[in-house]
Amino acid sequence: MEGLVALEGSVLLWIQDCLRADWLSPFVVTYTKLGNLGFIWILLSLTLLCFRKTRRAGVAGLLGLMFSLILNNMILKNLFARTRPYEVIDGLILMTGKASDFSFPSGHAGSSFAAATAIVCSLKGCRWRWIVLAMAVLMAFSRLYIGIHYPSDVICGALTGALCGAAAAWLIRWLVQKQQARA
Repeated sequence: MEGLVALEGSVLLWIQDCLRADWLSPFVVTYTKLGNLGFIWILLSLTLLCFRKTRRAGVAGLLGLMFSLILNNMILKNLFARTRPYEVIDGLILMTGKASDFSFPSGHAGSSFAAATAIVCSLKGCRWRWIVLAMAVLMAFSRLYIGIHYPSDVICGALTGALCGAAAAWLIRWLVQKQQARA
């Protein structure tokens, strides 16, 4: 485990030393804060609810967020109880306030990929779905950029989030088909 922490610490310090830039940091910090409590994803899902053509995607996005909240934030974070990297890695500078919960898995990555996957799976053929996926990738990367998560936190959060989103999209599709079969 120490070898993994050392490797991940090297990645985070490389991001800090090579990718952080004065012109970019305010954007990344602002964007990552939009992920707090899933705000940006709740807002996007609620917007999708307003239009008949995208309503199913909005419901799936909200359901995916709920699944991710339960799995990642309520169960896995407390099960693994991983310390945040800024508390362990010498020289890593946190760009935001300290977090009050554990590090593994990343809740921001989980909620982002849960909502994005649910929306993408529900909007087949829509050209905007790739923008939603890019938003999730950017949110996940922002957690590394600001120094609040290890890479494995973000990767696992993205994977569990994607599973939550796929499950939500499948459940909504199944419920709609079941309802249509009754009609």
